Amino acid sequence: MTRTISHFINGQAVSGTSGNFAPVFEPNSGQIQAQVPLADTDEVANAVAAAEAAFPAWSAMNPQRRARVMFRFKALLEENIDELAQLLSSEHGKVVADSRGDIQRGLEVIEFACGIPHLQKGEYTLGAGPGIDVYSMRQPLGVCVGITPFNFPAMIPMWMFGVAIACGNTFVLKPSEKDPSVPFRLAELFLEAGAPAGVLNVIHGDKQAVDALLSHPVVKGVSFVGSSDIAQYVSITGAQNGKRVQAMAGAKNHGIIMPDADMDQVVQDFLGAAFGSAGERCMALPVAVPVGEDTANEFISRIVPKIKALRIGVSTDPNVDYGPVVSAAHKAKVESYIDMCEKEGGKVLVDGRGFSLPGHEDGFFVGPSLFDHVKPGMQSYDEEIFGPVLQIVRADSLDEAAALASNHQYGNGVALFTRSGLAAREFVAKVQVGMVGINVPIPVPVSYHTFGGWKRSAFADTNQHGPEGVRFWTKIKTVTQRWPDGAVSDQSFIIPTME
Repeated sequence: MTRTISHFINGQAVSGTSGNFAPVFEPNSGQIQAQVPLADTDEVANAVAAAEAAFPAWSAMNPQRRARVMFRFKALLEENIDELAQLLSSEHGKVVADSRGDIQRGLEVIEFACGIPHLQKGEYTLGAGPGIDVYSMRQPLGVCVGITPFNFPAMIPMWMFGVAIACGNTFVLKPSEKDPSVPFRLAELFLEAGAPAGVLNVIHGDKQAVDALLSHPVVKGVSFVGSSDIAQYVSITGAQNGKRVQAMAGAKNHGIIMPDADMDQVVQDFLGAAFGSAGERCMALPVAVPVGEDTANEFISRIVPKIKALRIGVSTDPNVDYGPVVSAAHKAKVESYIDMCEKEGGKVLVDGRGFSLPGHEDGFFVGPSLFDHVKPGMQSYDEEIFGPVLQIVRADSLDEAAALASNHQYGNGVALFTRSGLAAREFVAKVQVGMVGINVPIPVPVSYHTFGGWKRSAFADTNQHGPEGVRFWTKIKTVTQRWPDGAVSDQSFIIPTME
């Protein structure tokens, strides 16, 4: 009998009542392993109502007590990380070590949120005017929502609800229906850590559930990660319904290789950044931009045998480099982009189409692919592939290479590989991309900085986690106060100037 994954509402597992379900696959075998209910508007309303009921008491709790819940949650994540990683790999397909990294990067934001008593402090000015003091405070928004993608089912939910809940908000998480078990388990652990029922709720669903959350009058803030078209839709729809929105979207990150770069390290960095997690990362490095023909030729001569030697296998095998993609539909999509790039004139150096793992012929495996002589204007270059495909776009100068990243529709991340501090400094100042790595292939900021791209990689108000996250999940209230000493001021019809 197929296992059914539940919603998590008001501290309890709740069976779906809509009658609609989506399959949850085991990507290594291609078989259905569970089903997940797709919520209707009534079920969404129940989750929001639970969060609304929990908000007054949770928001009134002093911040150090909220922080203690976050500390206990952090400890539980560490105690259960092996179980969570195995569960994550079984639904997503990434190798277990990578799943542990997924959880660890989310856990680091929970660590950041443990400092909420300091992070949420306001400002105070004594004597801003005659007998007048001014101070500000950061207060929670209310019921908040996170809508998360399949590729990081632990990290991205924790990026969202960790900071939001620490700030005093209550939360409704709508994770991807492709790998929903880890988000459900996170909610169980958060309850075990001491969070009151209703503070964190998990509701599964499709567009109907998303639209119900975006239009619900009680919801105050929405965080989204996914494709650019849907991010733009969430941003516009949320704003039209009076929500505060942050929406992180697609990417096509470039890795620029200067002639003076350490080529041995560059090759190793590209192997992990382009093909790790089967390329299903918004911060993957799917475009290599070698500067100069000699640089391009050396890069190709070194990386081709390494790519051909990559080990693809089941996600539980500790000796493989990457596992399957998440679904049969996504496998077909990635391979269609490989077909497209070849038809557009890209030179196939390594072809990952038709890969089959013995004993797992029905699994969702895609072999690694490498293309040379890819150019702007090719659809396969302009769009995000989100698979184990690396494209080489040659450039004659650093300016030309930087322009490729700056002019692309996406502006999530970029990396420059060089030994020149001057070149790096000038590049950082000029490139029009939100996150920059210098000899760092995947420049995901640490938890106490903020994550976010530019252009069609991010929509709406602000970045995720770090200080920007605290600002996003709170509203500021400024108080100007005076305590009269008994003397009556003269009547005045001009605006106060505090002089």
